[in-house]
Amino acid sequence: MNNSNAPIPALLCNPTFLLGATKQSHMPEDIGAEVAFAGRSNVGKSSAINCIMNRRKLARTSKTPGRTQEINFFELSDSARIVDLPGYGFAKVPLKVRQQWEQSILEYLGNRESLTGLVLLMDSRHPLTDLDQQMIAWCKDNAIRTHLLLTKCDKLSRNKAAQSLFKVTNTVVDQSENFSVQLFSSLKGNGLNKIREVITDWLV
Repeated sequence: MNNSNAPIPALLCNPTFLLGATKQSHMPEDIGAEVAFAGRSNVGKSSAINCIMNRRKLARTSKTPGRTQEINFFELSDSARIVDLPGYGFAKVPLKVRQQWEQSILEYLGNRESLTGLVLLMDSRHPLTDLDQQMIAWCKDNAIRTHLLLTKCDKLSRNKAAQSLFKVTNTVVDQSENFSVQLFSSLKGNGLNKIREVITDWLV
């Protein structure tokens, strides 16, 4: 699945689907530690989660962006979870539905006490879209620790990937101590060790 020789951290070895929720009252008890994943609906979020956890079908992937409507919780241990937030910004989803999804994302991020960090995925070929920048600004304003994961870097030349990384670093990371950034490829496994380290550090 990936080209990394490093063993997967023990905490990430046995993820299990816990539940899907559309409102706060349906979510697991707000204790322990959670790392959430967010991004545009076509950014490869489910593929990234599956790669990071070394599971092919942990997070459901779809050829139709915008299919994931629930906030999905995955249990790693009694006190650690990862959370797959609905993808945002897919135009073919009805406006009312899209607004409900995006509101549920902001409510989760703003109110969840167990949230220790957010992995925000952006396509490395065209990062910092308007919606991405809105999410980044919101995370800044709410002091949410955020790791920017630039996906699909295998589709760029080494030079173009470096340019994308520099752009995001210069625009976002250098302006806020709560942000970090890296390149990543679910297909090739680029950056896999680093993102696993980030998640593990945030959960322990």
